[in-house]
Amino acid sequence: MAPRKTYILKLYVAGNTPNSMRALNTLREILKTDFQGVYALKVIDVLKSPQLAEEDKILATPTLAKILPPPVRRIIGDLSDREKVLIGLDLLFEELTENDFFLEVEKGLSNGGKS
Repeated sequence: MAPRKTYILKLYVAGNTPNSMRALNTLREILKTDFQGVYALKVIDVLKSPQLAEEDKILATPTLAKILPPPVRRIIGDLSDREKVLIGLDLLFEELTENDFFLEVEKGLSNGGKS
């Protein structure tokens, strides 16, 4: 059994706006249903702590930052696109095998370069 990764997440929100609340609720649901690791989630209200947003160069809210494990990733928006969030958190991988690549190339060649 592979060791679980430890995740450090920061969600930057601007008060209780609909987008901020949607992002928080969506993230909690993702962590509850899809997450297989140890994590710490810190919710930062940039209206109450603007210095933290400035230090971390946050320009828009809501923004989810994955601090650990590396690399640092940021997802901006209400997190409603579950697949993009999972990919951003490294919980879902879009894998393309060598065979898939060659099949796509052959299909494109047989269609005159049109997929």
